[in-house]
Amino acid sequence: MKYKRILLKLSGESLMGAKQFGIDNTRIAEYAEQIKEISEMGVQVAVVIGGGNIFRGIQAEEGGMDRVHGDYMGMLATVINSMALQSALEKVGVETRLQSAIKMEQICEAFIRRRAVRHLEKGRVVIFGAGTGNPYFTTDTAATLRAVEIEANVVLKGTRVDGIYTADPEKDKSATKYTTIKFDEVYAKGLEVMDMTAFTLCKENKLPIIVFDMNKTGNLKKLMQGEQVGTLVEM
Repeated sequence: MKYKRILLKLSGESLMGAKQFGIDNTRIAEYAEQIKEISEMGVQVAVVIGGGNIFRGIQAEEGGMDRVHGDYMGMLATVINSMALQSALEKVGVETRLQSAIKMEQICEAFIRRRAVRHLEKGRVVIFGAGTGNPYFTTDTAATLRAVEIEANVVLKGTRVDGIYTADPEKDKSATKYTTIKFDEVYAKGLEVMDMTAFTLCKENKLPIIVFDMNKTGNLKKLMQGEQVGTLVEM
């Protein structure tokens, strides 16, 4: 098995499936099955989900709302998504713990690093909600911060494209895909992998990133088995 402990980052938009808003139950059930599969292989799995399918703080700011207020609303959206994934995982028999950066005793644990690591060691899937608990930081940054804290071997960024391209493949048909790329190349070429704070945090801690298509069933398992899927960003 290639990785012992991973941090899986999912976008909120990916949970919409074919919908325009909210959560597609079929899509989230598919994700739960894929996570179950690798968890049963012995991989320790932590997950961070965005909230863009429900609310984005930056959009609120564009509409005239205070950015800090909007960001906190976005954090609450990530908790809703995290609860939905927790429910889907428990439905298929996976023991799961949800930890939030904002205290919500009735629905989840507060984030405590040592406790999170203990859950992982016991084979539970740990979902980290509410971002970092601070405004102005994205869930990409939350994912890399948590990955560093729990000493994950890799950050897996599950998206709807199958890796990093020379240009946006949805807009430029001549764009070609990288199988591997160095952190410094990403900076030099101005490629968008994740937000720069998150990306720099990974580089400083020598934490590799794999960008892959999460919507293709089996990709997650292939990655755990060491197959080449998506694009690997490394030192």
